[in-house]
Amino acid sequence: MNRPASSAAEIVREYGPFGGDGRVHGVTHDGERVWAATGTQLVAFDPASGATLHTLDCACDAGSAFDGTHLWQIAEARIDKIDPASGRVLASIPAPGAGADSGLTWAEGHLWVGQYRDRRIHQIDPATGRVLRSIESNRFVTGVTWVDGELWHGTWEGEESELRRIEPASGAVLERLAMPAGSGVSGLESDGAGLFYCGGGPSGTVRAVRRPRAA
Repeated sequence: MNRPASSAAEIVREYGPFGGDGRVHGVTHDGERVWAATGTQLVAFDPASGATLHTLDCACDAGSAFDGTHLWQIAEARIDKIDPASGRVLASIPAPGAGADSGLTWAEGHLWVGQYRDRRIHQIDPATGRVLRSIESNRFVTGVTWVDGELWHGTWEGEESELRRIEPASGAVLERLAMPAGSGVSGLESDGAGLFYCGGGPSGTVRAVRRPRAA
C-alpha cells in the first residue's frame, strides 16, 4: 500500500487575533473576503490587507460555509442560513451531530459537515439536514473543504495538527500537511486557488497555508 505524501505545511500569513470569545471556530471564503467564526461574531476581513470589513453578531461556535449567496453557520445543535449583508437568519436545519459538529463547507449543492470525535464527514441536504452519505476518517475531523474535486480536512489531536487530502469514496489518506507545533487547525476553507485558510482555535487567529499543486 502506498504511503500518503507528507510534507510540512507552509504558513504564508497570519491574521488576527480577532474578538468574539477569543477563539476561531470556523472559516469560510466568499470569493473576496475571509470570514472567521469567533463564537459571538462572524468577522469578514480582506485577505490582502488583513483589515476587518464587516462583522455580524450571531452564534457561531463551529464551522462556517458560503454557498455563493448565503453564509451557513453551525450554532450548537443547528445550522443557520444567514444573509451576509444583514446577519439575519433565513432558515435553520438540525446539525447531524446535535452539537458535536466541527467543520462545514459547501460543494456540489450540499453541505459537508465534520464530526470531530466521531471521525466522520457527512454530506447533508441543506433544505432538511438529512444525511446523504458519510465518509470515515482515522483522525479527529475539524474543518473541511472541497477544492478542484479534492476533499481536505483538518485534524487536531493533542499537540499534533494536519491538513489531510482524502479519497472521498474510501476516506483513504492521499496527502498530509503537518502544521507546526502549537498551530492547531479548527476551521478550514480553500480560496479556490493557491491557499487554505485555517482557523487557529484558541490563538484567535486565521493562518493562510499554501495549497500543494498536483504533480
